[in-house]
Amino acid sequence: MGLSLFSFEAMSQDYFKQVEKNSKGTVTFATIDQSKLSAGGRMEANPNLLRNALGMKAEDELKVMQSETDDKGFTHEKHQQYYKGVKVEYGTYTTHAQKGLISIISGDFKKVTDLNTSPVLDEKTALKFAMKNVGAESYMWQSASEEAWLKESTGDKNATFMPKGELVICEDFTKGDGTQVLAYKFDVYAQKPISRAYVYVNAKTGEVIHKNSIIKHVNVTATTAATRYSGNRSIQTDQVSATSYRLRETTRGLGIETYNAKKGTSYAAAVDFTDTDNVWNDGNYTSTSTTKDNAALDAHWGAAVTYDYWKNTHSRNSYDNAGAKIKSYVHFDLNYNNAYWNGSVMTYGDGSGTGGFNVLTALDVCGHEIGHAICEKTANLAYQKESGAMNEGFSDIWGACIEAYGKTSGVPNANTWLIGENIEMRSGYVSLRSMSNPNANSQPDTYGGTYWKTVVNCTPNPDTNDNCGVHTNSGVLNYWFYLLSVGGSGTNDIGSAFNVTGITMDKAAKIAYRTESVYLSANSTFANARTGAIQAATDLYGAGSAEVIATTKAWYAVGVGADYGTTTPPTGTTYCASKGNSVADEWIGTVKLMRGTTTVFNNVSGKNAGYGNFTATSYAVGKGGAAYTITITPAWTSTAYAEGQAVWIDYNNNGVFTDAGELVYSKAASTATTASGSFTIPTTAATGNVRMRVSQKYNGIPTSCETFSYGEVEDYTLNLGGAAFAREDNNSIAEQSGVNSYSIYPNPASDVLNVQFDNLSENATVRILSISGAEVYSSKATGKAFGINVGSLSKGLYIISIADENRVVNHKFVKE
Repeated sequence: MGLSLFSFEAMSQDYFKQVEKNSKGTVTFATIDQSKLSAGGRMEANPNLLRNALGMKAEDELKVMQSETDDKGFTHEKHQQYYKGVKVEYGTYTTHAQKGLISIISGDFKKVTDLNTSPVLDEKTALKFAMKNVGAESYMWQSASEEAWLKESTGDKNATFMPKGELVICEDFTKGDGTQVLAYKFDVYAQKPISRAYVYVNAKTGEVIHKNSIIKHVNVTATTAATRYSGNRSIQTDQVSATSYRLRETTRGLGIETYNAKKGTSYAAAVDFTDTDNVWNDGNYTSTSTTKDNAALDAHWGAAVTYDYWKNTHSRNSYDNAGAKIKSYVHFDLNYNNAYWNGSVMTYGDGSGTGGFNVLTALDVCGHEIGHAICEKTANLAYQKESGAMNEGFSDIWGACIEAYGKTSGVPNANTWLIGENIEMRSGYVSLRSMSNPNANSQPDTYGGTYWKTVVNCTPNPDTNDNCGVHTNSGVLNYWFYLLSVGGSGTNDIGSAFNVTGITMDKAAKIAYRTESVYLSANSTFANARTGAIQAATDLYGAGSAEVIATTKAWYAVGVGADYGTTTPPTGTTYCASKGNSVADEWIGTVKLMRGTTTVFNNVSGKNAGYGNFTATSYAVGKGGAAYTITITPAWTSTAYAEGQAVWIDYNNNGVFTDAGELVYSKAASTATTASGSFTIPTTAATGNVRMRVSQKYNGIPTSCETFSYGEVEDYTLNLGGAAFAREDNNSIAEQSGVNSYSIYPNPASDVLNVQFDNLSENATVRILSISGAEVYSSKATGKAFGINVGSLSKGLYIISIADENRVVNHKFVKE
């Protein structure tokens, strides 16, 4: 979809209202000014929008893979990326339109260049490399009974577990530099030991470059069932004869079925759980039975509750939104401390008892595991690094929501925020994870904070590093959802004081689901989730709503992005958020702007929790003529890390930094003690206040709308068009220069603030701004010496700004 007549540079300036890019410079999210597109922004009138926005080449192609219209009237058309006709793994992009008008584009487009798409290895040889990497004793396709079970359960006589190699283009995740290679993709299902993953084999070298786990580990008649964990519950069963009932039902989607794996590992050998009178509370279904068959009642009831939750809360028909049958297999393996979704069915172990887990059929575990199926069918978040942590986090969110839906009519209590509390039997533990206090289970509640597992230079491995901390870093998303639901206040691990007003679990869940199902893609990061969640809240509840404010503030609380309202300068233009998530090791120490030997400002800022908003003060600079020099001095706690810097000025004041010439300085990462460069402000730039963004990122050059792991971002306001007034930025009450002197007194002031200026035009404008940039006073100067009544102002810190045709002076003062 697009504008074949316009270049991307033109589009970014004239057609996009908000643009975010990834570290490769590719657009990941943009809002569209529909009025400037052909035919008012109708999709059919702009067939090349994505090609131009993403800078696609002749070899690149996007094919529509699905189109859905939600209950808000948005049509989401998801595209799969191809290069020379070969699918690009994780390369998906979505257009979002309302009433046929394009409003948003989002996704992850991979840049592939000069790649040979002819394999060197054949499929059979590549599979041997994949199997050698997995190293299992046996595989599902080697078992005749499992093959027969698959054919019967799917209704497909040709179904097989035998992997079929698909040629795809995939990132070589062992390198960590974004290199794309041609690879065979295999679905390898191992029987002993159990594992299932997509294994990607370099089609040239045979090297395994990536593994994406499919099995994710968790460290008829209404009747009564005495469940193991949730008391007596009503379930649906299937009557086989007058004296035989089984745990099957067809009232929900294509059905819910629960089977007994008999402590084995064969799905084909599983049998039905049965009862003679359809009152499932005696015999093997008592709490004292050594068979623990009452756990099967939890699994059956849990699957039904999960189906009902998705249908009644989110209008989703089973995990695939097409009524897919939910099958559960209980008593899997011997003393097996695990439950998982294997890509098609639920599997529950009995646990090992004391020192391990009880039978793993608790309601939140069931909701969690089927949540992985939801993710697979929507965002398909890759099971590694940040995307994998969010895959786990969303599953915990759905586990909590489904537990509240089934047990407490949707109203959460203390246990709602504990994951796996019913099955936990390890000494010193009360649950697998805590959403309300992730630190209690050695998980981070802040991005980059305590217990955060770094993903920088991490090669995912399920055995040695939990695919770069997916079960650990999920705590950040969990805590975000908890705060969004019930609220909270405090100071996070990176020094940011937060205060979030909860909006209820129901509203938070709707925002989370829309984020996952509409705005995220396979390799999304926490920063992408923040953008998607804010947009989802806007879609559902309106711009500037209490829900949007809470969503933004909750992300700020967990260290992702700026607080609500902190990125709006005095001009009223709204800019994308950008910040560093941790300043524990490095930050921007000083930013200094000079024209020749004249200092425009010298801001010694210190740590600002990853983002410093200094836009309330406006610094006058001239257009054309002499060059300006910007100097950034990094600061480190101890070790001098390699830092990259970049500076942008929004010359045309349109709210983005992506227009031609607006990147005024950048430097590759190094351990240099200063970064300095020069630029000249074009005479064509807008007149008046514009934003300047200064960014410092660990081990890379930052982009203008990026949230990154380590470093800091600072925003400033420049007043373009006047001669720069030479001054240092400090708090003294009188300053001198070669051309001006002024006094502002008393400071602090209680009633009248006196101003005296030796060289000021009598038509100068005087403004007083709050420290956040809000104007609280504006008038014309009454002379070169005058007083301002500030008695009605609230106590606090303010900025007085005085501007004539030649200069702007800004000064801080305190109102007592």
